[in-house]
Amino acid sequence: MLRLKSSDSGFAKAFARLVKDRRESDENVARDVQTIIDDVRIRGDEALAEYTAKFDGHAPADDDWRISPEACREAFDALKPDLRAALELAAQRIRDYHRAQLPENRDYTDASGMRLGARWSAVDGAGLYVPGGRAAYPSSLLMNAIPAKVAGVERLVVVTPTPKGEANPLVLAAAHLAGADEVWRLGGAQAVAALAYGTGRIKPVDVITGPGNAWVAEAKRQLFGVVGIDMVAGPSEILVIADAKNDPQWIAADLLSQAEHDPVAQSILITDDAAFADQVADMVGVEIAMLPTAKVAKASWDDYGVIIVVDSLDEAPALANALAAEHVEIATDDPQALFDKIRHAGSVFLGRMTPEAVGDYVAGPNHVLPTGRRARFSSGLSVLDFMKRTSFIEATDAALAAVGPAAIALAEAEGLAAHARSIEVRLGL
Repeated sequence: MLRLKSSDSGFAKAFARLVKDRRESDENVARDVQTIIDDVRIRGDEALAEYTAKFDGHAPADDDWRISPEACREAFDALKPDLRAALELAAQRIRDYHRAQLPENRDYTDASGMRLGARWSAVDGAGLYVPGGRAAYPSSLLMNAIPAKVAGVERLVVVTPTPKGEANPLVLAAAHLAGADEVWRLGGAQAVAALAYGTGRIKPVDVITGPGNAWVAEAKRQLFGVVGIDMVAGPSEILVIADAKNDPQWIAADLLSQAEHDPVAQSILITDDAAFADQVADMVGVEIAMLPTAKVAKASWDDYGVIIVVDSLDEAPALANALAAEHVEIATDDPQALFDKIRHAGSVFLGRMTPEAVGDYVAGPNHVLPTGRRARFSSGLSVLDFMKRTSFIEATDAALAAVGPAAIALAEAEGLAAHARSIEVRLGL
């Protein structure tokens, strides 16, 4: 774990190194993924069968590639009542939040008499990648699938690996609850390629979303432009800004809530109290010892954990903006005051009683968020990732007469005579 103090002479350089640390896939992953994508594009289902046997340890029969809606419904019905109720609560809150994101069409006539506007519509098909191994998260399926359905996507395709042929029942239950139209036994970069290009069995989609390992993330990066991609997500991140009035155990638990995701996840604490920093560091060790995910969490904290002690929490927003973290908690008496100065963050959690984990499940806002400092220029998943905007123009005789001469002048200045001519003939010039 790295310990920094903002008043130290070497802080600026050390903090700059922290900001530039990417913790993402290397060139070997990129090369391997390109090979897989090309193979699936050329050989289709034959390549999928070989990769599924190689990486998932089973070869689906011809009639077993797709998991039936009945199997998904049975998995949902088999859930314990409290877990089923929890999933239903999460789904409803996610649905309510994302319905409020739906954009409005525009249609108006300006002063020249020209009708202008824009119409929003959903993509025809969306593909959702759902991890099925160590990281099998029904909450992520809900966070990806529900905005797609709210947006109006008619065909929602889920791909999920089934190691040794075993499907994760929680994933199937969530697929039923979210209204997935197709669920396929596919994982890895090969599944992303199948969604992008289509195969004999699988029709291509227009947008691909969902979390995955380094190979999945790299496949999404390489296929951007062939299909729409939500984002290229890296390892999880959390930044906690906390004063000494907090319970150090709470803050330690919050830091570990992301550390347990991945050995290269990163948890950072900014505090203005060195003694409190020591208490949190000690409590992290205590909390790790009690976690069933201790091995992963300890590796993350030991290798990538950071504690920054500042003279005043007034310094925290500038540091937070430089880090542009996926998750930012502000555990202070007046979190809004600091939040007002934070411009770059995936999602912000205000106050001592708002742990990041509540946002992962039941708060409502999407937990699919930009990592690797991408919050500087991108946002979390929303209904807009499954929609596109089409503008429209309708000119009357009078409207074209009012604005056409200016368009002719610009076209001629650019040397595009046919552009100018298409307007001139209508104006009788």
